[in-house]
Amino acid sequence: MNNRYIISLGGSLIVPDEIDIKFLKALRGLLATEARRGKRFFIAPGGGRTARKYSAAAETLGVKQTDDLDWLGIYAIRLNRLLLGFVFKKIKGIEIINAHEARPGESSDAHAVRFARQSKARVIINLSNIDYVYDKNPKKHPDAKPLKQISWLEFRKIVGNKWRPNQSWPFDPIASKHAEQLKLHVVFLNGKNLANLKNFLSGKRFKGTIIG
Repeated sequence: MNNRYIISLGGSLIVPDEIDIKFLKALRGLLATEARRGKRFFIAPGGGRTARKYSAAAETLGVKQTDDLDWLGIYAIRLNRLLLGFVFKKIKGIEIINAHEARPGESSDAHAVRFARQSKARVIINLSNIDYVYDKNPKKHPDAKPLKQISWLEFRKIVGNKWRPNQSWPFDPIASKHAEQLKLHVVFLNGKNLANLKNFLSGKRFKGTIIG
């Protein structure tokens, strides 16, 4: 693993209900410190709850086209991307991935994978609000088991192969397919625990799931 990291940053960490200024300030501080130590970060923000709220409202109002719902998510991503662009603007070694290449049928996870291919990064850090990937949806199945490591083959059996807008996959099916082809490692961490992220970046023990 080299010193280039793609971060797929869950939109619900950026805007859980309101913009989480405390979280963004802490994340900026941590990544700036690590960037000064020679690491490079490329951040792909998601649309998160903002995207899902718009999509739910549109569906309630009779919007049925998948592409139309996807575009609402894309513009939520662009808004988060613009915010992060200003927040990290003057920090050397940190770049916010351009969301203007986004298109219907893919999420910010796919943007992260595409940029990993372009930048030759080998690791994607997926920051969300869960500690681990589970063998099944823990919200529906109380007996769901956390996974510390899993192959792409097994992970793709969990998430399937079909895209649906505004779903809460750990990593979306289309992005997973491409990440497997590129032999990338994807590390799932709970973004609310930045000390845990620091441990991972420092090569120490951490709580999370590695795919690949």
